[in-house]
Amino acid sequence: MIQKCFEMRKPRNFDGRSHVMCALVALVALGGCGPGSPPVPLFASSGQVRPAVASAMSMYAASRATDHVSFGATPALVADIRRAGLATWLDSQMALSVSAILTPNPYINYDLNDQLASQAAYNFAQESFFDRALNAPDQLRQRVAWSLFQYIPVNTKVQPYGMLEFYNVLTSSAFGNYRDLLRDITLQPSMGFFLDNISNRAVSEQCFGCAPNENYARELLQLFTLGVVQLGADGTVVRDANGKPKETYTQKDVEDLARALTGWETVQRAPGDTNSSNWANYGKNLVPAQWAPAHDRNAKTVMGTMFPAGREAPAELETILDLLMAHPNIAPFVSLRLIQHLVTSDPSPQYLGRVAAVFRNNGQGVAGDMKAVIRTILLDPEARAGDLPNGSAARFGKLREPVLHYTATLRGLGCTQPLRWQDGNRTGVISPGNQTPLNPSSVFSYYLPTDRAPGSNLLAPEQKLLAANEITDRLGRLPWNLATEPQRALNAAAGCQVALLGQAFTKSPTAFIDIVSERWFRGAMPPTLRSNLLALAQSQNYGSADMTAMNLVQFALITPYFGAIQ
Repeated sequence: MIQKCFEMRKPRNFDGRSHVMCALVALVALGGCGPGSPPVPLFASSGQVRPAVASAMSMYAASRATDHVSFGATPALVADIRRAGLATWLDSQMALSVSAILTPNPYINYDLNDQLASQAAYNFAQESFFDRALNAPDQLRQRVAWSLFQYIPVNTKVQPYGMLEFYNVLTSSAFGNYRDLLRDITLQPSMGFFLDNISNRAVSEQCFGCAPNENYARELLQLFTLGVVQLGADGTVVRDANGKPKETYTQKDVEDLARALTGWETVQRAPGDTNSSNWANYGKNLVPAQWAPAHDRNAKTVMGTMFPAGREAPAELETILDLLMAHPNIAPFVSLRLIQHLVTSDPSPQYLGRVAAVFRNNGQGVAGDMKAVIRTILLDPEARAGDLPNGSAARFGKLREPVLHYTATLRGLGCTQPLRWQDGNRTGVISPGNQTPLNPSSVFSYYLPTDRAPGSNLLAPEQKLLAANEITDRLGRLPWNLATEPQRALNAAAGCQVALLGQAFTKSPTAFIDIVSERWFRGAMPPTLRSNLLALAQSQNYGSADMTAMNLVQFALITPYFGAIQ
């Protein structure tokens, strides 16, 4: 049955959820059937000689931390965290300079009618994202930027250069202050174009048909800062006497906020430069419109805050930021999103409350200190309880979303580039189909943070992405692209350590499984999974040692033992 499941490629007549559950039930057989095996030591026993590490953390604890602070474990990263201890390692990461993405001019300025140039620019954006995920030394910053992007997104409505410049803003702001981040995204042309604020104009006699555009104002409140219902200090919903959730704001608040946000425009390009891909001058902030009637200078009221008449757009923006940062919702709202993307999908109210308290006050009277918030999220006792095997609560953890599953797979293999596809003369970067980096389907991103596991009240938003195509992609990606010609030759430059795994398998299946355990299972592969993987290794023949190794790695990584981060 297991082998039949592994051979599935294009299933028919399955809805996404039922197929996923079917596949997972079959795959659990690797970890849930057959005889047990002796407990596996925390340190791999493949016989490889490794330098001694003056350990501040166990290998298991340091490997587990990589799931929270990076795009996946590597032997070097695990050794660094073990040596320093997590708190010191976090400090060192926050002191690193930013690994920003620098876009070459051919991907900045090209004719929008040139489809080949457009595709090349899009490919560059994808490659750049994966280059930072796989190789950047500032892994923590990159992981926080990815977390921010998943609830403050843009997509391919924006040109590739604009997408990268917006992502650079999130990366550079990851360890700053949330207030500054909100200002930066408001003034970034990509967001201005994506949510239409560059076309947000005041009603005036001078502009027939002009009217405020509410898109950015609404999402700024609903998705980026406050949410639609009032929250307590620990994120619990505030309800009225009838048990109905109290709304955070009204439609009139959105309308007046949109009026306060009128009057911004892009820095103008050269006259006649109408077909340029950089038409919005994505590398430069929005500026107040030169045409005075573009901004609404009348008085406004947003959630009880008065905006006096006669003020210009920059002053109005600062009042908006003051209002948002002072609102009681912003601390639990933002804290929940960051906890969900970094550590666990359904944090306890106590955990969320502790993080939200630091968002409100970092101990020095400063609200929105991202360094303090990130440190609190990652060092909280609930976050670190699982550093001892079986130490986490039963409901603690999260599913590996497709991007994190993919990057952790590649980083464990030692890959320095993503895998590639080729179709005739066309090539591109392979990325998870259900979560293409920098291209969510809408402003609601890849999934809603409020999505719950089927049949339960447990927050598990990532499960929305585990559709049939994601499961089948995970089943076939490594063998097909790294051990089958001509894909193997195409991906040779990725630097994946296929030969190391193949040689270990040739030495003995046990030596191979030890490496798999160390690279992807924190040096503590569950005994039942180890036993059944060993049985599979001894009973199946996939031709070459490399092909066998890649199949077995993929089989191990498709199981819930790797698919869920606890």
